[in-house]
Amino acid sequence: MKRIILLFATFFFLMISNFSNAQQLELPRILKWLDDENYLELKTEAKVSKVYKVNAKSGKSVLFEDLSYEDIVKKNLPEGFTLDRAAITTEDYNSVALIKDNNLYYYSRIKNKFKALTDNPSAEVTPEFSPDENRIAFTRDHDLYYIDIETGLEHRLTNDATDVIYNGYSSWVYMEEILGRATAHQAFWWSPDSKKIAFLRFDDTKVPMFPLYRADGIHGELELTRYPKVGDSNPGVKLGVIDLETKKLTWFDCNCDEDKYIAFPVWTNDSKKFFYQTHNREQNNLKIYIADLASGEKKEIYNEKQEKYIEFHTDLYSLKDGSGFIIRSDKSGWNNLYHYNLEGKLVHQITNVNWRVNGIENVDEKKGVVYFMGTGEKSIENHLFSVNMDGSKLMQLTKEAGTHRAMISPNNQYFIDTYSNISTPTRRELFKAEGKFIRFLGADKGADPAKGEIAKVEIFTIPNPDGFDMPAWWVLPEGFDPEKKYGVVFQIYGGPDSKNVNDRYTNPQENYLTENGIIRFAVDHRGSGHFGKKGLNEFYGHLGTIDIQDYIVAVKWLIAQGFVDETKIGITGGSYGGYMTAIALTKGSDYFTHGFGSSAVIDWRLYDNVYTERYMGTLEKNKELYEAGNVNNYADRLKGKLFMIHGTMDDNVHMQNIIQFVDTLTELKKDFQFMLYPNGRHGWGGNKRVHSMNLQKQFWLDNLTPGK
Repeated sequence: MKRIILLFATFFFLMISNFSNAQQLELPRILKWLDDENYLELKTEAKVSKVYKVNAKSGKSVLFEDLSYEDIVKKNLPEGFTLDRAAITTEDYNSVALIKDNNLYYYSRIKNKFKALTDNPSAEVTPEFSPDENRIAFTRDHDLYYIDIETGLEHRLTNDATDVIYNGYSSWVYMEEILGRATAHQAFWWSPDSKKIAFLRFDDTKVPMFPLYRADGIHGELELTRYPKVGDSNPGVKLGVIDLETKKLTWFDCNCDEDKYIAFPVWTNDSKKFFYQTHNREQNNLKIYIADLASGEKKEIYNEKQEKYIEFHTDLYSLKDGSGFIIRSDKSGWNNLYHYNLEGKLVHQITNVNWRVNGIENVDEKKGVVYFMGTGEKSIENHLFSVNMDGSKLMQLTKEAGTHRAMISPNNQYFIDTYSNISTPTRRELFKAEGKFIRFLGADKGADPAKGEIAKVEIFTIPNPDGFDMPAWWVLPEGFDPEKKYGVVFQIYGGPDSKNVNDRYTNPQENYLTENGIIRFAVDHRGSGHFGKKGLNEFYGHLGTIDIQDYIVAVKWLIAQGFVDETKIGITGGSYGGYMTAIALTKGSDYFTHGFGSSAVIDWRLYDNVYTERYMGTLEKNKELYEAGNVNNYADRLKGKLFMIHGTMDDNVHMQNIIQFVDTLTELKKDFQFMLYPNGRHGWGGNKRVHSMNLQKQFWLDNLTPGK
């Protein structure tokens, strides 16, 4: 099932374009494959959104649904009902579940039937259709429920939730660092036969509280959150399965006796077993178990150990014939695919490449073919590949250089390719599964020469004396003259296994930096993922050390080009990028002269334990490395111009970080600029966002514009 947010004029679908107004006219908005032969395309005609069913073979389109928001409300929904909350759809897009005023509603497009499913003062959250589409599971007040759509009967599956016990609803740190933000705290998984639900139960009793202060009204108020910082206790977690017919609850694992993480149940196709994974606290020993519902027993079938750390296998694929599973592991030094049977015996190493496999897209079990995305030989690219499960016939299916995203049909006969590269605006094309071109679907317009000179965009490599030659990217100002001097702004995130540089299109027009004679620049350090596990392992334990070391190499290279003004070296970013900004202006202050950072970690002891201990190890073992990455320890080196901003209600990177940094700087009598955004979380919108964007723009124009 697919979770969507209903906004504006869409009823069953959401499509928010990230393109500028000048770019969003030509690229078709493909929603998904409806079935083996047809996909859905969203079009807006005369301000009315309509969905068309398009036949892949013929290209013929027919109206699937008129999405006029006003018409749907008037024709099908009760007066006053607005579609403004989270919702889910069935796979065929014929039914939708809505949440309004804390209650759950159901609408069937085919039956033209609307009904309220719940009437309760407490909110229903994380709704999910069963695979047979007859039931909806959800959580309420941290307990797990399901409701039968036809009868309207509600069934409560757990009864012990409190303010620290959550059933099927994840603790904050699991949502943020393990299950992922896209889950919106959902921590339950339907079985394929719709008769069972696996779920995680969390106990936050031992997780310390952290206060967030909201300065509203007369007295203000505190928002208390359970947030485990480095070295703190994690939530207690148990993995269970409930049989909906017998109401039998079977527990399969818990971290009761040791500090470990449990996640990612994946059902076998027959719904009789499921896989799940565990990690130790150090996150360098990952195990996979298979749980048997009939016996109530679990069996370890995979045990991987690495010196530094291992990521959870988030795209483990359970073979439908019940013969085993496929995982993606970087134990060879690069992410590769492996096929294991249910006894944990390696059947085949499916890929054996010295580049990165990014993720499994589809598996055609009848033909024995795996479709996956990977970089290929160039780490700045992303392509669709196919390979036989025995490891033979590895084929790159997308041919054009650049960054590709593939949408494969359910029967693995077609794929829609969306791609761009440094010189090609985003295009969409339709192919047969073997890579044969069928038709061009549309493209963005890209830069318009009629609007004036087009800035030069280039991707290149910067030599690194340590051997990790770094991918880099820049946009040179309009009218660039190599005989002149220009300021430069590093636009950075910079966290572990996170790339700033990819071969994708960037419209060089309509950017205030290049329009005002400032170079836009990005570069990736050795721990960004371009260099496989070798680079990541060198980065381990050295956040704030290895990264800034490599960025300084890039600064030296830029200055050596002759046209970069060494008195105008800027850096900007948010979250980890904010941390990089603060580190650059302190630890790297001999090279970086200006910084504008947002929502920055300052001291890794203040961040959550799952993320930090994964990449820094435990504080007990690596105290010196933590001190080496603490910005406060280098505050005395600040000599450039630094502007930091933060939201007062940031529940991810707490405002505590920036407040301690401000305290350190003021005690040292350092000059800096600082802005708080009241009630802002880890990012903010509306007028606060406009304000912060204007602050940043003015900062760069005041300090880096040529002649100033």
